[in-house]
Amino acid sequence: MASPTQETIKNEPSLPSSSNSEQSTTNTTIKKELSNSIIKPEDETFEQFYSEVKAIEKRDSVLTPEQQINRLLRPGATYFNLNPFEVLQIDPATPFEELAKHYRKLSMLVHPDKNPTMTDRASLAFEAINKAYKILEDEKERKKCLEVVEEARERVDKMIQEKRAKYKNQPIEEDTPDGLKKALWSVTCKLFADIERLRVREESNKAEERKRKAEETTDREERTKLRKEWDKNYEESRETRVNSWKSFQTVAKAKDPVKGKGPALFKPPKYKPEGR
Repeated sequence: MASPTQETIKNEPSLPSSSNSEQSTTNTTIKKELSNSIIKPEDETFEQFYSEVKAIEKRDSVLTPEQQINRLLRPGATYFNLNPFEVLQIDPATPFEELAKHYRKLSMLVHPDKNPTMTDRASLAFEAINKAYKILEDEKERKKCLEVVEEARERVDKMIQEKRAKYKNQPIEEDTPDGLKKALWSVTCKLFADIERLRVREESNKAEERKRKAEETTDREERTKLRKEWDKNYEESRETRVNSWKSFQTVAKAKDPVKGKGPALFKPPKYKPEGR
């Protein structure tokens, strides 16, 4: 059964290019790449996903609006759109001036006003492109992204060394340009995803901390309010309590038959010797 991405490739209209035969050849090549790829059972899901992504990127190199929108919203977009370089389809080493030009060209292609037949999807794609550009526009954020890419390269280099040590003189997948590119792409996407998960977790922890502090503040304010009300009521009722006590003492004295004397003590009965 064909995947949603493959169905998209099959059902899209032909490109308005100068040569239909050229498009047919491209589609045929894509299908061959998808069907002829050698996949290990344990890596089947990733290999299929990666093959589909690369096939779409080859096809989308012509930068047609509908294809770019489909690329930015294809299955898994939430994952790999975390990489701004992937969203804008640029090499991390691209100068910012060239990056800005490419962004303007790409944003015009997917702009909702330019795609009235698919406004909702175009808006989502346009937002993804704008978000990626805003990240790379900020010098500090772009530096962080480049550090992520560099970290990915270092991890791939280490992985290659470990594979070569394990398999000795046998060739490995990363020895080929496509294999190396796939490994870099995979590790880079994973690092960006890990950073996003960490950011979400930190935001969640901060939100919980803010909530806890707000509850503590509310509870403290409530206790303070109740204490103030109690003190106020206590002061206001002071005169009433004093007068009540005075009245009680007056009534008690009036009822006491022996004034000025203390209360009568209990006297035990006299001892009587038992008669015999």
